[in-house]
Amino acid sequence: MPLTHSEARSAKPLVQIQAVKKVYERGNQKVEVLHAIDLDIPEGAFIALMGPSGSGKTTLLNLIGGLDSPSEGTIRVAGKQIDNLGEDELASWRASSVGFVFQFYNLLPMLSARKNVEIPLLLTKLSKAKRKHHALTALELVGLSDRAEHRPSELSGGQQQRVAIARAIVSDPKLLVCDEPTGDLDRHSAEEVLSLLQALNRSYGKTIVMVTHDPKAAEYAQLTLHLDKGSLVTQEPSEAKAEKRA
Repeated sequence: MPLTHSEARSAKPLVQIQAVKKVYERGNQKVEVLHAIDLDIPEGAFIALMGPSGSGKTTLLNLIGGLDSPSEGTIRVAGKQIDNLGEDELASWRASSVGFVFQFYNLLPMLSARKNVEIPLLLTKLSKAKRKHHALTALELVGLSDRAEHRPSELSGGQQQRVAIARAIVSDPKLLVCDEPTGDLDRHSAEEVLSLLQALNRSYGKTIVMVTHDPKAAEYAQLTLHLDKGSLVTQEPSEAKAEKRA
């Protein structure tokens, strides 16, 4: 079952963000994209991040996933402080702890669906046979076991995104970060992908942080956070909204 609003508020935080700022230098100018963000994301929550273009939502998502580092402040995921990790240590942490889903799938066109899903496991010590087994299990979980040997060009957009989700979960991370995962899909395919993400959250306890511009996509989340000009405003949905997609 999904977390209710009250349960989400009291659940142990998986992600803890404290006084985080992000500043980019553009020539002689410094542009502060995020302003002293404080945020706890409960373990087992499905969070939607919304806001206008340039509000900082993708920057915040990248910080949570360890793809970027804050200019100031601290970020902890599952109790581990990630903002002060070295490049190699951070890469190792990402590989084992976070699954990434992007708008444009980022599948390698010359590889089959199964081999695309195996890519994160190449950084592990698993044998070839075990990598294959894990990849096939992940593809079965997203409903594509019968497409394991198909290349991306032989799959629909929705199927390609499901392969990307299988790749994101193949190492069994606690956290999934999704950047506009339905932005390149038609409504039907988008609903299939969002239902899959919701199932991963509800049935497997994955904590999901999803950037989206689509209010209908945000309805699949339990909590919606709005960013405006680098500042965070939390919108807490009613229990009725949380039950809408139950």
